Amino acid sequence: MKNIKDQVVLITGASSGFGLLTAQKVVSLGGKVILGARREDKLKDLANELGEDNVVYAKTDMSNLAQVKHLAKVGLDKFGRIDALVNNAGIMPLSLIGAGRTDEWDAMIDTNIKGVLYGVNAVYDHMMQRGSGKIINISSVAGKRVMPGGAVYSGTKFAVHAISEGIRMESAGKIQVSCIYPGAFMTELAGSIKDESMLEALMARGIGKIAGDAGYVADAILFALSQDAAVAINDITLSPTATP
Repeated sequence: MKNIKDQVVLITGASSGFGLLTAQKVVSLGGKVILGARREDKLKDLANELGEDNVVYAKTDMSNLAQVKHLAKVGLDKFGRIDALVNNAGIMPLSLIGAGRTDEWDAMIDTNIKGVLYGVNAVYDHMMQRGSGKIINISSVAGKRVMPGGAVYSGTKFAVHAISEGIRMESAGKIQVSCIYPGAFMTELAGSIKDESMLEALMARGIGKIAGDAGYVADAILFALSQDAAVAINDITLSPTATP
């Protein structure tokens, strides 16, 4: 895939799922990666797999601005630049509004909205000063429609869309901004659901049976990363063909 070789890509939520697969694909195509996630042991394993010349990582909680800025600094110290950001980290503790699981609402807002903003903040000035860069924000099909139990999660993913639109307007001519809306693909995201009734509802809907290979989403991210500086892939929505 063209234009990936020698790119330096900062990836959040890199310890599993879309983030991990994207890191593997970027390095396989000759790029370098800066990896952030909360599970340092997983990052270490991935870095060992990809080779120390191609990777730098830091344990990063996306709700902590200082840690996100540190991740970017670690990357700049090793590679001298950041060509792209893949804002992938997110959680999905679904629950009905009436359940009042406010701690989970706070966590989603902190990771899915503030975390996206903090990721952008960590690279924005650098990219604007260089006059180029790519920001790829991972939303969700839940950022286009709402289902019972998903009001707060959808709210955070609708916000990712709005943030992406705003960045695109304010950085026009310099930063290529993409927003990706995955449907049901196999990741660890459902592991953040603590409300048993919501897990049962998802299983009753057959989500586990239709969930697709997460590699398709990583490929969509690579497609956005591979574009020439003259064009941005604004939005990509993708779902398994079996999705009703």
